[in-house]
Amino acid sequence: MSILINKNTKVITQGITGKTGQFHTRMCREYGNGKNAFVAGVNPKRAGEDFEGIPIFSSVKEAKLHTGATVSVIYVPPAGAAAAILEAVEANLELVICITEGIPVKDMLEVKNKMSSVNSKTLLLGPNCPGLITPDEIKIGIMPGHIHRKGRIGVVSRSGTLTYEAVAQVTELGLGQSSAVGIGGDPINGLKHIDILKFFNDDPETDAVIMIGEIGGPDEVNAAIWAKDNMKKPVVGFIAGVTAPPGKRMGHAGALISGGADTASAKLKVMEECGIRTTRDPSEMGKLLKSVL
Repeated sequence: MSILINKNTKVITQGITGKTGQFHTRMCREYGNGKNAFVAGVNPKRAGEDFEGIPIFSSVKEAKLHTGATVSVIYVPPAGAAAAILEAVEANLELVICITEGIPVKDMLEVKNKMSSVNSKTLLLGPNCPGLITPDEIKIGIMPGHIHRKGRIGVVSRSGTLTYEAVAQVTELGLGQSSAVGIGGDPINGLKHIDILKFFNDDPETDAVIMIGEIGGPDEVNAAIWAKDNMKKPVVGFIAGVTAPPGKRMGHAGALISGGADTASAKLKVMEECGIRTTRDPSEMGKLLKSVL
């Protein structure tokens, strides 16, 4: 069991003919059931060609029609990435994972508005995210596969590197992951912490969750408040940016303290009040998790 993806998932790579798309598609194919999972690429100018045996189609709709794919991953450069997301949404895919960093906020606003107006059933992960993985089965994105191990701990994070850090600690302790999900650090994105917590809560093969957030925005607080009344499994948390000064963007486009409630300390306080055990030391995430099992 896993959330969102498993070994039977079929995937389209949008941007398969670019260097980044080719490199990561190759890496993903070498992991788990990747050889069977990555079934199509999209590039209107290169339709009819293939990338190392993966057929390239002119559109997402056509790729879906010919392969039965339900998920796409996007490595399209920032200027064209929003259009690539919308193309996948219009093809009614179940899940779109956008790895691209640096998409203009205005473009993402348009994407979100369009998705709302058509009441889209497509789930969007990202942009500016590392993707997601179900260990030993499938990885879609840019995370290093070798640190993951099959197990029963869910990981959800706004930070790519801290996702890997939490995963490595959990693996080192002899526990493994059911799925690990990077939701991305942009101010306007798709799936939030709360959405992923709901998936893990409903997953019979996830026993506990590590939730990693950062300064800026209300996401972690919203998730904590929801978890207090609804989460049936222990959650431990970490918020990056305890020492960040207000008004200064830190790394991610969404990591910017604008009011009093989106500082790391304020978020940690709410999480604690909602029954989520937290640490201020990222090297302690795994140990803290083990202590609540």
